[in-house]
Amino acid sequence: MLLAIGSLTVSARVLGAERLKLLIVDGQNNHEWQVTTPIMQRYFQESGRFEVEVATSPPARHDMSKFRPKFSDYDVVVSNYNGEPWSQAAQVDFQAYVFNGGGFVVVHAANNAFADWPEYNQMIGLGGWNSRDEKSGPYVYFREGAIVRDETAGRGGSHGSQHEFLVTLRNGDHPITSGLPPSWLHTKDELYDRLRGPAKSMEVLATAYADPEQRGSGRDEPMLMVLDYGSGRVFHTTLGHADYSMQCVGFITTLLRGAEWAATGEVTIPVPDDFPTAEKSSARQ
Repeated sequence: MLLAIGSLTVSARVLGAERLKLLIVDGQNNHEWQVTTPIMQRYFQESGRFEVEVATSPPARHDMSKFRPKFSDYDVVVSNYNGEPWSQAAQVDFQAYVFNGGGFVVVHAANNAFADWPEYNQMIGLGGWNSRDEKSGPYVYFREGAIVRDETAGRGGSHGSQHEFLVTLRNGDHPITSGLPPSWLHTKDELYDRLRGPAKSMEVLATAYADPEQRGSGRDEPMLMVLDYGSGRVFHTTLGHADYSMQCVGFITTLLRGAEWAATGEVTIPVPDDFPTAEKSSARQ
């Protein structure tokens, strides 16, 4: 694995682009959000393309009624949240924000959240755990190069052992993936499989093979997805379990480009020279 230290992209100020207002939502998660939020915040800020703020919810089993970020102040919202339901008012605010054109980025365990919130599941397309099953929607995966929507009964969401794995593009022409290699080796991470959900207005940009030798499904599982929700754009990455997973230059690059696309519909952030190859992963400290 190649380790590199340095700025990921050419500053947006040099490119003449106005900085986008980005909000990270955290505060509850079965993952170490106290570690991963600052990592993502730093990557967004170092790109020069984003002005970043963080909205942290109350802890679990505390009053959530006053947690109501003003989503409409931002171009894009990034969820690092997997916890108790938001208030009805916050849910209505967020639905309206995305439906009316706000950008939304779903990171890793954020697709575990809100299994009982139908509109959220429409936004994310696929999710796992928290009692998701066939009533949540089909399994979605690739087989022999074609997408499969599998209505088989069963739980939604699982993963095998953490390991490095190859991410393979399914659409290299999308603004987020344009210029990326056809496949690249991702640093150690959880490879989510058996996700299921409505999967409407959804395109899978990249997959990874969930190897049975790693206790995986034996399928090519979605890793990067884009969706439409009303006038809003959603970028969904299942990658990013821990700090070492987020340090992958492939994760960083697709996160930044995905957030820019969700906010604007376009991508100006370049692919860095140290992007991983199919043979070697690449990480930043």
